[in-house]
Amino acid sequence: MDRKIIWGITGKQLLAVLGLYLFASWVYHLAVWLSVPVSRRDNVDFASLTAYIDGAGLQYMVFLLFTIPIWWLLFSKLKKKSFWLRISLHLALLPLFVFGSKYIYYTLCESLGWIHLKGTAEVWDIYIPALFYQIQFAIYHVYEYYVENQKKLKLEGELKQAALKSELAAIKAQLNPHFLYNVFNTINATIPPHLESTRDMVATLSDLFRYQLKATKEELVTLREELDFVRKYLELEKARFEERLKIDFNVSPDILDEKVPPMLLQPLVENSVKHGISNSIEGGEISISIFKEGSKLKFEIADTGVGIRDKESIFGKGVGLTNTRLRLQKMYQSQLQVLDNLPQGIKITFAI
Repeated sequence: MDRKIIWGITGKQLLAVLGLYLFASWVYHLAVWLSVPVSRRDNVDFASLTAYIDGAGLQYMVFLLFTIPIWWLLFSKLKKKSFWLRISLHLALLPLFVFGSKYIYYTLCESLGWIHLKGTAEVWDIYIPALFYQIQFAIYHVYEYYVENQKKLKLEGELKQAALKSELAAIKAQLNPHFLYNVFNTINATIPPHLESTRDMVATLSDLFRYQLKATKEELVTLREELDFVRKYLELEKARFEERLKIDFNVSPDILDEKVPPMLLQPLVENSVKHGISNSIEGGEISISIFKEGSKLKFEIADTGVGIRDKESIFGKGVGLTNTRLRLQKMYQSQLQVLDNLPQGIKITFAI
């Protein structure tokens, strides 16, 4: 019942809407019966009254047919538009619902030989549909707010849990940074002069630790700093994979001073190395493309590795990718998309 059927509507939600219409129709039937005083019931044409009540069921079916496109417009097509814009649209949609449903209902009644209200009594077929429209869409908006609020609470809970895991991991791995730098310098001093490449690797590793320490203290860094960190990380990986790993950066120089969260790209690049390149005998290429479109920075990390069939499964294999996705959702309301990189590999895209 929780499976989505159409337009993001679940079976439970569909049954709830149908239940609302059945209840409203039943209440209308009851109100019509009770509107006839007991003292006058002997003089009432019950055949006509019954035909009118049966016609009321048809009227609510017409209401439902009008509700479906209005719901699709407000809660699916324009879902990401501002709340007040959607509310203001009701000023135009309410008369359309009331008079459109009235016209179709009356036309159907006349073609079927059923009776409907006439003369001054027709005002009830304006008042009741207008009231029903306001009640039902008030319920839909309240429910939408409830669902979105539950998603936010769940996201905040996941963020707190991810932050707690990161803090615990940091506590377990905590070492005095100055001690680490001194150790790196000591190691460098003991490396023979002819092993210059090893010296460079130790120095690069030292730079990585230094940047990670900076990332714990600053919320934003320049894109230039973030890319320098990623380049150093890939240098160390290339020392391991050699010719099996090819790297390509496609970043315009005029956006290097843009501010981004630190340690944003490294988990995504690491995923491409770990799950794409390392599992391929011939290796592959990792390309990092960043460009500005309007006011947003667009990111694309692609590889030509073995690819992943179940894209969602990569978020359960470590905290790096999961934390990155949560950070993007919380800070920028941006979604991390994992796509196939044709003809081979995967591509991760997002915008901030």
